[in-house]
Amino acid sequence: MKTIKSALISVFDKDGIEPIVKKLNNLNVEIYSTGGTFSFIESLGIKCKSVESLTSYPSILGGRVKTLHPKVFGGILARRDNDLDKEQMQEYEIPEIDLVIVDLYPFEKTVKSGADEQAIIEKIDIGGISLIRAAAKNFKDVVIVPSKENYAEFEALLNEKQGQTSLEDRKRFASYAFLTSSHYDTMIFKYFNQFSNIDTFAESITEKTSLRYGENPHQKGFFFGNMNEVFDQLHGKEISYNNIGDIDAACNLIDDFEQTTFAIIKHNNACGLASRDSLEQAYVDALAGDPVSAFGGVFVTNRKVDKTTAEQMNKVFMEVCIAPDYDKEALEILCSKKNRIILKRKDTKASKYMFRSALNGVLLQEKDSKVERAEEIISVTERQFTTTEQEDLSFANIIVKHTKSNAIVIAKNKQLLGSGTGQTSRVDALKHAIEKAKSFGFDLNGAVMASDAFFPFSDCVDIAYKEGIQAIVQPGGSIRDKDSVDYCKAHNMAMAMTGFRHFKH
Repeated sequence: MKTIKSALISVFDKDGIEPIVKKLNNLNVEIYSTGGTFSFIESLGIKCKSVESLTSYPSILGGRVKTLHPKVFGGILARRDNDLDKEQMQEYEIPEIDLVIVDLYPFEKTVKSGADEQAIIEKIDIGGISLIRAAAKNFKDVVIVPSKENYAEFEALLNEKQGQTSLEDRKRFASYAFLTSSHYDTMIFKYFNQFSNIDTFAESITEKTSLRYGENPHQKGFFFGNMNEVFDQLHGKEISYNNIGDIDAACNLIDDFEQTTFAIIKHNNACGLASRDSLEQAYVDALAGDPVSAFGGVFVTNRKVDKTTAEQMNKVFMEVCIAPDYDKEALEILCSKKNRIILKRKDTKASKYMFRSALNGVLLQEKDSKVERAEEIISVTERQFTTTEQEDLSFANIIVKHTKSNAIVIAKNKQLLGSGTGQTSRVDALKHAIEKAKSFGFDLNGAVMASDAFFPFSDCVDIAYKEGIQAIVQPGGSIRDKDSVDYCKAHNMAMAMTGFRHFKH
């Protein structure tokens, strides 16, 4: 065990530091401090020595240089069991520093605030990060408290051991230190890399939520991130691992629609979706697309939920409801079910990239932000699309983009009639979509079809035609595109080839 006899405290955020300072004072620990922290400690009526009195140098360069001095870092880095270190400490009158408490300038928060570059750069902490690394390196002799997030644990340790620490304690806090340091540097790199585009994977997320379990009850699950930045949870039980996957899929999907739209998500795929002039009608028609799969699904819309729509929604068991806002009456209705999760979306900027683990590394890619609007969908056959067909094809193509590959979507009048999801062939996907649509009584005559994959054969076009579908959108790109085009020409069908593939695996 080692006893803390001296401490250096330099913190940006003073919240939570007062009881620690008072306890150190009660333990007769000699305290050194800088700038605002020094003034704060003195205001508590506690004796404190300024770093300037130790170094004989004032804070200079607008506060950029305060602690960067051999008498500070020598006191932290000196090896207490090294005779040469001890001799040099005596020679240069360097006091031992047993404890360092730091809270860094809020660089990440400053970036998120939208501050200008000068303000952001000034929030890159130099002295603080150096103190953290120095103290952590010398964990054998020094305790480092690197962030306000660690104040509570350190205060408990002080009270429990009355100013003494074990090697295990010091190693644990050193781990916190390098976590703080690495996260801070990663955030700075990410800020600069938006101008440089260096090809590397750099990510650091320190906020962790323990979930009830993972994808299945026998698996542990965690969410790293701050969901409160994206949603206000207005009601309901704890969000699960599978909920989060569906919520992410739901938000990505609904954001591609401009018209009033309602969607129902199950296992990351849309099982019901409709765009209408009124939200209530959009909901009714979305539910009609597959009322069986809707049970226990994630319900999402891009409009404020009103009372009449909420009354309709309340008739169905749903796990999660997501909307930009809710009328007071609508919220009261939706909150009538104890466990139903009600989320209000915040206006946040999503990342342009997505990543997931694979093998012994990470797959990283840009998000698929491409959306083919109606006017971009042009027929490559003599038969041209009607305006309604163009709008339906754009609608269907958005859905197929957010559906697991191989995927086929059948739609009509901006309503999802049926989809084939996650199939091993396009033909199977189409047959599944047709079967689902027919099972709920939909007439496919005049419907349109969207495929996430090109057609190397005319088989899917032939099946679609025989069901009454005469307008198709697909990416194209097969060496046998002509087979499908020729079939369409021979049967007076219209087909668009966008040149953009929307695989989702």
